[in-house]
Amino acid sequence: MIKYIEETVTYLQDKGFENPEIGIILGTGLGQLIDEIEILKEVSYNHIPNFPTATVEFHKGKLIYGIFEGKKVVIMQGRFHIYEGYSLQDVTYPVRIMEKLGIKTLLISNAAGAINLNFKKGELMLIEDHMNLQGSSPLAFKGVEQLGERFADMSAPYDAEINTKFKAIAKNNNITLHEGVYASVVGPQLETRAEYRMLKILGADAVGMSTVPEIIVANHLKLKVAAVSVLTDECDPNNLKPVDISEIIAMAEKAEPNMITLFKELIKTL
Repeated sequence: MIKYIEETVTYLQDKGFENPEIGIILGTGLGQLIDEIEILKEVSYNHIPNFPTATVEFHKGKLIYGIFEGKKVVIMQGRFHIYEGYSLQDVTYPVRIMEKLGIKTLLISNAAGAINLNFKKGELMLIEDHMNLQGSSPLAFKGVEQLGERFADMSAPYDAEINTKFKAIAKNNNITLHEGVYASVVGPQLETRAEYRMLKILGADAVGMSTVPEIIVANHLKLKVAAVSVLTDECDPNNLKPVDISEIIAMAEKAEPNMITLFKELIKTL
């Protein structure tokens, strides 16, 4: 993997991706943040050596380098999932690339279903902890110790200082920002009533199909990391309705202005 990483990093540096400070991963329906960026360079994933290719139609599949609130940033406009047929190492490969380019902080967004029924769709949830229910780890491969400590500490995977700032920003801008536990599942099928009940018993507040592998690798690389979910649907097993993916995307887009405010105001402080 080291050889592949070096090839990818060299390609991007030659394209002008110079010493970004912050990495941002944009999730489902959260692409409008790009409008706030002074874009200096952008490359489609399918042009980047050794990079996976985005197959989800609502993920743009571009790596963008630019200036955001005075900071050099590299942004993934669309992410990868194991339900696309990728390994966890493939899914998290971009995190390793961003770290080698120079980032020290990684900010992640996603769309998630609300297990905690005190949370309502259209609201945001700051992830304070997570459950990895994807059946494996992005660190479970031969040679991982060449990239960092094999037994990565996960006692506090989300940066407390950044989370405190997020909460203050939300309060100052009258944004509802819950805190909760995010459960990451494989997908792509959505959950059954029994699975929603199980997740609630386990202590999950929201469920999605991403983010946790990226968080694990970010911690493996000693990055500061934080993640915010847009709650796009309410997962009530006693009143479960068929889910329309287009409605989920529309709800994520509706909530996006609040997400943009959080990220803009946070980056001013970093």
